[in-house]
Amino acid sequence: MSVNSQSRRQFLQTSTAAAAGSVMPYWFSSRPTLAQEAAKSPNERPVVGCIGTGSRWHAVGRHALNFADCVAVCDVDALHLDEARDIVKREQSKKGRDVAVAMYEDYRELLDRGDLDIVTIVTPDHWHSKIAIDAMRAGLDVYCEKPLTLTINEGKQIISVLNETQRVFQVGTQQRTEMGQRFLQAIAMIRDGRIGDVQKVTCDIGGAPTSGEIPVVDVPRGLNWDMWLGQAPMVDFRFKEGGRWGNSRCHYEFRWWYEYSGGKMTDWGAHHVDIAQWAIEQNGDGQGPVSVEPVSVEHPVPFENGYPTQPDQYNTATKFEVKVMFENGVEMRIVSNSSDGNGILFEGTKGRFHVSRGRMRGGPVEELESNPLPDGAVAEVYGGRKPTSHMENFIECVKTRSQPISDVWSHHRAMTTCHLSNIAMRLGRTLNWDPESEQIVGDSDAQQWQGREQRKGYEIDVPV
Repeated sequence: MSVNSQSRRQFLQTSTAAAAGSVMPYWFSSRPTLAQEAAKSPNERPVVGCIGTGSRWHAVGRHALNFADCVAVCDVDALHLDEARDIVKREQSKKGRDVAVAMYEDYRELLDRGDLDIVTIVTPDHWHSKIAIDAMRAGLDVYCEKPLTLTINEGKQIISVLNETQRVFQVGTQQRTEMGQRFLQAIAMIRDGRIGDVQKVTCDIGGAPTSGEIPVVDVPRGLNWDMWLGQAPMVDFRFKEGGRWGNSRCHYEFRWWYEYSGGKMTDWGAHHVDIAQWAIEQNGDGQGPVSVEPVSVEHPVPFENGYPTQPDQYNTATKFEVKVMFENGVEMRIVSNSSDGNGILFEGTKGRFHVSRGRMRGGPVEELESNPLPDGAVAEVYGGRKPTSHMENFIECVKTRSQPISDVWSHHRAMTTCHLSNIAMRLGRTLNWDPESEQIVGDSDAQQWQGREQRKGYEIDVPV
């Protein structure tokens, strides 16, 4: 181990001891920001490897470079890989850090390096769980984009390994931090009783697109299609021109195939359902839905026994309404379209209001002008002061060995609601759920959908 690596790891250990004696929440401090500290002291910068360097990485990866030194990038697409290496070298050079950047097609080779502290995982959804589990078992802390899982069982497996390894793990639901100041205020209003007892929550998460027939074409040069598919079944590569990214089974458009994602239900549900369950206090152990009913659903292709029958078109639900009942009596509606638009509508015994990334509106919001929330009410949502950013919170927690603001346990509870909704829509029937045992009740066929078949060579070796 190099002198710099020893110093860096010593710093991380020292920070852990210092944090143990602090009474302030882990993401708050009056000292200079982490970015300012890291700029002054190179040995205080964790070493990061970036796994997955496509479109979303351009935000996540670049932000990580403010706090960590990147020594390795990994992607199964050679074009993404070359571009990421050049970006990292250029950005680190601007900061006077000319660090060698290795490139890998296979993430396992990156994990075997032995000189990393953290990884960012910004791959398609169906790869998140296996890579995250392998990274934790390699002794690394993890920042992984949402949605963290493709199935309910994957959430249980990640939590099992997280408990076993005691790593720091941040889920990329940035709506809890830099995107989320209005959402924090919404939760504070609910906790202050501004709408009385919450009775109903509507999450408008938008619908998915259709593609029409997508032809089989040759796999693009430089793309390892077998590894891109990973646990998913081996199928032909498909692509046609259209839209921003083209229509395909790959890269950005993976979101609209159940084999790799969950459509809008997991893409935006990971944000709005997460905030909603946080607000109604249904994101902890033993909490969650008790029933999930598919009120209406439209898929772009025919389904048989829950599976799409055509391989040549996007197959996730385009329009839907799902009714979710929680054990505390609150009703949640997850919809693809509402009169209020994208966002969350909270309705209680004393009023209602709507919150989105762009605005808040409703009588209780207007009343804030004459009757503001108590001092510290918004901060109390986090148990203290406002955090700076999602990535900075993660790096701070790496140093203090504390739990990040977007933790795996609460994310798993929100994703369970989303996964159950997708299962109910695909099977076309209401599901009953036991949030304590985390099992579908009274439907043995539906229980099989809590996991998925894993292609040989890409299995996750963790008991459920």
